[in-house]
Order: sequence, then C-alpha cells, then structure tokens
Amino acid sequence: MTTSASHATAQQTDRRPQRGTEHRVVVPAHIPMVALLGSQDAVLRAIEDGFGQVDVHARGNEIAVSGPPGDVELVSRLLDELIQVVEAGTQLTPEVVTRSIRMLTSASAQRPVDVLTFDILSNRGRTIRPKTPGQKHYVEAIDANTITFGLGPAGTGKTYLAMAKAVQALQAKQVNRIILTRPAVEAGERLGYLPGSLTEKIDPYLRPLYDALHDMIDPEQVPKLVESGTIEVAPLAFMRGRSLNDAFIILDEAQNTSTEQMKMFLTRLGFSSKMVITGDATQVDLPGNQTSGLRVVEDILAGVDDVEFCRLGSADVVRHRLVSDIIDAYARWDVVTNGQRPGRQPQDHRPPQRRRR
Repeated sequence: MTTSASHATAQQTDRRPQRGTEHRVVVPAHIPMVALLGSQDAVLRAIEDGFGQVDVHARGNEIAVSGPPGDVELVSRLLDELIQVVEAGTQLTPEVVTRSIRMLTSASAQRPVDVLTFDILSNRGRTIRPKTPGQKHYVEAIDANTITFGLGPAGTGKTYLAMAKAVQALQAKQVNRIILTRPAVEAGERLGYLPGSLTEKIDPYLRPLYDALHDMIDPEQVPKLVESGTIEVAPLAFMRGRSLNDAFIILDEAQNTSTEQMKMFLTRLGFSSKMVITGDATQVDLPGNQTSGLRVVEDILAGVDDVEFCRLGSADVVRHRLVSDIIDAYARWDVVTNGQRPGRQPQDHRPPQRRRR
C-alpha cells in the first residue's frame, strides 16, 4: 500500500456498485488519533452526520470509509484535509468539520486547509484565523486595499477580524496607532437621555471594541496603550476635523452613520493609514427617515481604486448554528414582504377621518 503526498492512502476493496465502495485512510503515526477524531469521537460523528449514507470506522491508525462512491471520495478528501489541519496545529471540532464539508461541497475554490490554517494573530497561546472562505477573502482584501468595507450580518467576524488585522499591523510597526470608532446610536436611544457623565454615556457603545481588544492584547497592556494614545477608542463625532496619519482606523456599526458622517469619516484618511468600515445595512437604527451612509457609499465610490467591498453572509456566521438559520429566515421574509417591515412601512400619516353616522 502506497502513501500519497497528501498523507491519505486509499484502497478499493469492493468494486460492485450496488454495494458501494470502501476506502481506507492511513493516518500518519505522528498524529494522535484523538486529535483527528475528537474527544469521545465527536469529530468522527460530525463526519457521519454530514454524510448520512457513509459509514466511518477507526481502528488503530486506519479509518475505513464505506458507502456510495461519490460520498466516499468526498469523505476521503475531507479526512485528508483534516489531517493537514491538525498538522498545522488547529484544533478540530464538529463546527470545523461542518465548515470543511461546506467548502468541499460548494463552488468555493478554497481548500479547508488553506482557510483554517491562515494565521492572523497569536496571543497567549491562542491563534486567530478565518473560519470560512468569505472571511479569508475579507482578511486578504484588508491586506490589499487602503479602504475595505466589511458588510454582513452579526456573527460573521467583520469587526473581530478587522481588529486582529489592526493589532497585527501595530505589532509589525506598519502603523503607529489604532483608532476604533462607532457612531453613538443604538436602538433609538439618545445619549442625552442616558444617565451619567459623557464618558459613562458613551462607554456602553464602545464596550464591544474593548472586549475584542482584550482577546488580542494582554489585558494589563490595554490601559497603558490607551493612555499613551497608541490605541484610541472614541465615538465617531470625535473624528471631525482630524487627519489620521500612520494609523489603522476601524469604523464599526457603520450602518448607523448618515451620508454626511460617512463622508466626514472617509475624508479623515491620512498618509500611511488604512481604514476598515464594518456594518450591516439591514440593522439601521438611525432616527426618522435618515438615509444610512453605508447603504449609498458603494454607489458613490463605484470605480474608485484601492477600495474594496467584501460581503459576508450566513455561511460566514461563526456563532451558534441557529444564528445562520435565523439570518436566512429573515432574508426570505424580506423577499416575501419586499423589505417592508411592520412599523416601518410607508403610510399616509394624516389623522384618520371619522365615519359619519
């Protein structure tokens, strides 16, 4: 039996189509089987769940795959990819298996090993990597462009990956500082009606950015970097009138900017700087009939060089499985209702006429 360059050895033991085929994959001796199969064979069960007509059995350092020829070939390719992912130091989970199956069975040209071993940043023994082809494309777009827009629903890693790229750029001395900003608009609330000082009012809107920072930088270092101005976290209104040089600038929740605010922000770009703008145009919280700057900016910047718009979708959600299903359900509902949601439908606001008796 010969071993291929991709570590997997296949042997057909039954050529009769009506009974399917069987392949045996030999796992290299230096890879612990528990790392490949998961705790209590959780990874193995996830593979079987993804291919209902395939039986997968492990014995020693061999994995036998039997079933319909097409499925057996896919599972063998999947195992080959997972072996290389383990070799690169990525921990396998059922979620990793599900995403890998999606890559192998979709039109994506990306191999699971290329996506799941694409390192962005390491801190305290934890490495941040993209988890989907869409996320990898987004990260590569940030590298390749001065201004990148990350558009998509919650849970797709828009802000988190942008933050990781910002910290990476700072550590590599590609920039001298990181500037993180958000518009202080959420769910119709207004700052003037919130209790506390200005700092206390603003802090909840910026807290998600601080939380991400603590994942990527030692927590005791964050206050020092903020105090020195190396990292600045501030509401969007504080950007007006500035020119931001040698900086990695992230605008989060950009769907809550007006067209004027979006223009103001984009024109803050200085020399040797990079910008990432993230948001979800379906979650606008602007009061009244204000137009979201995020909804029109792509039309405005069409054809402008060194600007890229990356769209992430439900397939890029890395939260609970239901989040992806919920996003898809809302998208279908928007199609059926033409985007006219209850409470936001155009209406005649004249007072109702009393019926004459």
